[in-house]
Amino acid sequence: MAKTVNIHEAKTHLSALLKDVLEGKKVIIAKNNTPIAELKKIESKPKQRKFGALRGKIKIHGDFSDSDKEIEKLFNESKLFPDE
Repeated sequence: MAKTVNIHEAKTHLSALLKDVLEGKKVIIAKNNTPIAELKKIESKPKQRKFGALRGKIKIHGDFSDSDKEIEKLFNESKLFPDE
């Protein structure tokens, strides 16, 4: 059975509620006796990212870093504040 507490009680007794959660109890937080949230224990740690996990799955084409003359011209010759 879940324990339901209103927001004020949850703020006042957060440490005790977290202890209940760690013991496997379900805690529901309510506003004006209407349930709005549930406290629950996180069961597993997030996965560690593995360096090189995408190796061989992404291909960067040889012209990736080549400059585009039209874009260079627009960038270099345009005014920073055109309305001035």
